[in-house]
Amino acid sequence: MALLDNLIVFIVGIIIGGLGIHFGAMFTLGRADFSKAVKTALIGAVVWSIVGFFLGGIPFLGPLITFIAWLGVIKISYEGGWINAAAIALIAWISVLIILYLLAAIGIGGFEAIGVPGV
Repeated sequence: MALLDNLIVFIVGIIIGGLGIHFGAMFTLGRADFSKAVKTALIGAVVWSIVGFFLGGIPFLGPLITFIAWLGVIKISYEGGWINAAAIALIAWISVLIILYLLAAIGIGGFEAIGVPGV
């Protein structure tokens, strides 16, 4: 049962992350594709996990390198440079924060999901 619970949490997390990236791309670029945003969220989660596993333990530099790798996934997925990728990431983070707050307000989930995992 724990495996199923973890799978559900993972899928919901990717969908919420994709929604955040979708909003970020929409506000930054003026257009967005939800399926592309979900794919970006999934690839970003994998890259974050791998880079964080190997380099995340390095004080200060590890989390920074991990974040830059995740930002690179957004940069590759969407046109524009690092500034656009950073804007998409910031808006995505704010969007996810709002979504998680609204879900917590109606009794679904909590704020444990907010933040940077493994850091």
